[in-house]
Amino acid sequence: MTKHVVLLSVPGLREKDVAGMKHLRELMAGGEIADLVPTFPCVTCPVQANMTTGRLPDAHGVVANGFYWRERHEVEMWTSPNDCIERPQIWDFLTQHDESLTTAVWFALHAKGCDADYVCTPAPIHNPDGSESLWCYTRPPHYYGTLRERLGHFPLVHFWGPMASIKGTEWIVESAVLAAKAFAPRLFYIYLPHLDYAAQRNGPDSPEAQKAVAELDEVLSRLAEGMRAACGDDMLWLAAGEYAIVPVDEVFYPNRVLREAGLLRVVESDDGELLDLAASEAWALVDHQFSHVFVADSDPAIAARVAELFRNQPAVAEVLAGEDLARYRLNHARSGEVVLISTPTSWQAYYWWLSDDRAPSYARTVDIHRKPGYDPVELCFDPITRGIPLDATLIKGSHGAPATDRSQQTVFLASEPGLLPGATIRDTDVFRTVLDQFGVRLG
Repeated sequence: MTKHVVLLSVPGLREKDVAGMKHLRELMAGGEIADLVPTFPCVTCPVQANMTTGRLPDAHGVVANGFYWRERHEVEMWTSPNDCIERPQIWDFLTQHDESLTTAVWFALHAKGCDADYVCTPAPIHNPDGSESLWCYTRPPHYYGTLRERLGHFPLVHFWGPMASIKGTEWIVESAVLAAKAFAPRLFYIYLPHLDYAAQRNGPDSPEAQKAVAELDEVLSRLAEGMRAACGDDMLWLAAGEYAIVPVDEVFYPNRVLREAGLLRVVESDDGELLDLAASEAWALVDHQFSHVFVADSDPAIAARVAELFRNQPAVAEVLAGEDLARYRLNHARSGEVVLISTPTSWQAYYWWLSDDRAPSYARTVDIHRKPGYDPVELCFDPITRGIPLDATLIKGSHGAPATDRSQQTVFLASEPGLLPGATIRDTDVFRTVLDQFGVRLG
């Protein structure tokens, strides 16, 4: 049995990227590589839940990067605590098998409140005046204070937004090394998001994206050195690419279509037009290359009307409704009544306003909490307005649609041979691959 396993979650990592990553190749030398096919929806939170539970959205309930809590008419993007995942995760099984199999979870989504022994994840404090104070949730609770003394505050502005850069991933790596030296967990699961930024903003094959690959590779060399110093050489390295980002040249606005059809309602305010979730008959929670359309009272007649409204839209590849949801294992109460899937070269923006002068003020800011959907334009900056632009055509890369083409697949790497079930694996296979290294066999 391997003494220590490090599982890296590296969204956007492709085989062609690995070819140019000297330090990653050295780390995995003598091991093996497989194509990894992410399960739709091919976005961060569902894929991470797939990998860590071995189950799919119909079982674990993570149907997107956010949730619409119908009873409260509230949208929650990214920040839900761990109990939103309705199935046990890798660390739960390891602890049940042997309490000496300690685990650490670093910056994975929905990690707050999970039962890993050691945890670190962003958790800024929201002040009454609307400002935020930098902070991270950690287990043990005091540990962020220790990390802050050594490294300074986690640089949240470099983790997401127009200033997103390698500095965010560097802090993650440096803090993980410190935790490894302090605790030496048997499993260390680390999320390294750096490849996400330039690939979406500039395109996955842009010079900026290739620079990001080189930057990440340098940071991986420091991670490898630090982990060896902390835990010795008896270490298995695994790396999962989560999903691949593909070039896009078209953006689609499902909420505008719903508004023009009279199904989406807005509230006029001094702060522009605000989406009225309670009064709308239908609205779309958009998420990269798909969206969940939520229908008031789950009315089947309205759902049928919504589905028909989108069936002939040129940027929409598939419209799922009713029994169709089960085909992609989205038959869960948290799903919308209708799911819209983009064509491979398009993506979906959350905008509902028909004139930019009626957009709410938060549309021009980095505000993942108030925007009822994912907004990659937050990676861009308008020097004239000194804010986030309202031009969704700036985005040149996206992901999320079903991985039917090899360009939509990513990779899984292991530093030892003979561990993987085949030359092509699913994201759910990561779960058993990790448990196998600790002798945990499930029925």
